[in-house]
Amino acid sequence: MSGGGRTTTLTLNGAEVAVEADPDAPLLHALRGSLGLTGARFGCGEGQCGACMVLVDGRATPSCDMPLYAAAGRSVETVEGLADHPLVAAIVEGQAGQCGYCLPGIVVAAKALLDRNPRPSRAEIAAALDGNLCRCGAHLRILKAVEAAAARMAEAAR
Repeated sequence: MSGGGRTTTLTLNGAEVAVEADPDAPLLHALRGSLGLTGARFGCGEGQCGACMVLVDGRATPSCDMPLYAAAGRSVETVEGLADHPLVAAIVEGQAGQCGYCLPGIVVAAKALLDRNPRPSRAEIAAALDGNLCRCGAHLRILKAVEAAAARMAEAAR
C-alpha cells in the first residue's frame, strides 16, 4: 500500500477531474469523500451487493473494491451523471423504490444493460440486476420501470 495523497486523473460524468487521494483507497471513498458524489452507497464493501455500482468505461463495476488508481485515465459515470436518463423518470413514475438505498446501483446496472441491449427481455433485465441486492421487495416495480425506460428509449430513437 502506497498511502498518502496523490493525484489521480479520470473522466467523471463526462468531465476530466483530478482527485487528490490515496491511490490505493477504494474508488467509492474518493467519489463520496473527495468528490462529494454520494449517490453510490457503501453496502457490503466486497463488491457483492451492488449498492456502490458505477460505470467504468461503460461497464457496471462495484466501486467499493476498485482502487482509485485502477480508474486513472478511465471514464467513470455515477448515478449523478444519469439524472436525465429515462431510467430515473421511469423509476420515479413507477414508484419503483422504497428506501432507495439500492436504487443508484440498480440504475447504473440497468443503464449498462440498456447500452448493450436496448430491447431486453424481462429475464435479461432480471439477470442484469441479479448482482444488486434490494430488501424492500420492490423488484417487480424495478423490472417494470426498466422495461418502461427501454420502451421510452426505443420510441425516442424512431
